[in-house]
Amino acid sequence: MAKLTKKRKEAEAKIEKGATYSVADAAAKIKEISNTKFDASVDLAVRLNVDPRKANQMVRGVVTLPHGTGKDVKVLALVTPDKEEEAKAAGADFVGLDEYLEKIKGGWTDVDVIITMPSVMGKLGPLGRILGPRGLMPNPKTGTVTMDVAKAVSDVKAGKIDFKVDKTGIVHAGIGKVSFDADKIAGNARELLSTLVKLKPQAAKGVYIKSIYMSSTMSPSVAIDTKRFTEQ
Repeated sequence: MAKLTKKRKEAEAKIEKGATYSVADAAAKIKEISNTKFDASVDLAVRLNVDPRKANQMVRGVVTLPHGTGKDVKVLALVTPDKEEEAKAAGADFVGLDEYLEKIKGGWTDVDVIITMPSVMGKLGPLGRILGPRGLMPNPKTGTVTMDVAKAVSDVKAGKIDFKVDKTGIVHAGIGKVSFDADKIAGNARELLSTLVKLKPQAAKGVYIKSIYMSSTMSPSVAIDTKRFTEQ
């Protein structure tokens, strides 16, 4: 077992053992215990009482965080020539089609989100083995396959994220940076949690949200009281 560092011990000592915190208190606590020299990411891990292997219990969606992610999201717009200016004006970092398809075939995936049009999806099919494992394959359900390219690019740049429950029933999502005010971290967390509540599958029985943990890069996690979200 790895030996705990002095900073790690100090951070864990500031978390009340066995306690659960409100979203606001958890956000404040994360800021208090984070001690990295860089601006650490703040993440939420939500364990759901669902079986992701069953199609009627899959939880997937998108949410626009009211205070953004704090991350400079690199967007590739794979569009036809008539949509290029629209994508560039909206803030896409890379815009084009065939030349970027060739780059991806060669292994280039230095982007966070790919946005494209329905007419282009056929060309992306063969690249599924490259894009799929990296979570980069565009999907109409997440708004990344659309004719309104400008809006899709703007939304992503403004803090729109997509999430999906993993095979263990947990949703992981980045909700900001430690440099954010605590109320902004809490606001982003509440927005994600409220969205998850709305997406509860009808087939999910019993307590839907089993646990919620907030953490930052390299920090201990803080347990959040689930009552407020399970009562809805």
